[in-house]
Amino acid sequence: MNMKKSFKFLSLLFITTVLIASCSKDNDPTDDNVFVGTYKGSVGYTDSEGDTAISTENGSVTLVKVGNTYNFDFSDGIPSLKGIKMEKNQSVLISLDGAIKIDEGTLIIGYNKDNETWTANCDR
Repeated sequence: MNMKKSFKFLSLLFITTVLIASCSKDNDPTDDNVFVGTYKGSVGYTDSEGDTAISTENGSVTLVKVGNTYNFDFSDGIPSLKGIKMEKNQSVLISLDGAIKIDEGTLIIGYNKDNETWTANCDR
């Protein structure tokens, strides 16, 4: 395993661990739009080839609910993460692709799709 893939894996593992440890019984994101809006904090992205790496401590993620799915629109030229489906009573999504945690004040993302990696640790 090369160094980049090792770093990505360890980053996702760390974020997943943080998400599991910080799970709470806050509002259900599938029931209301209280989670829709802009979260500010650190965001990051790496493309599949490793040619593009964007990371900033002063970024933002705008969460948009579209039907039963969510779109995460990142700042700083980071591509959007679209079509994420969360089940009812699930404020934490943990899948083979990574993890996403949403509550009224916090958004944490560690997600890998098609060898692209998105990260966020943001608050409102």
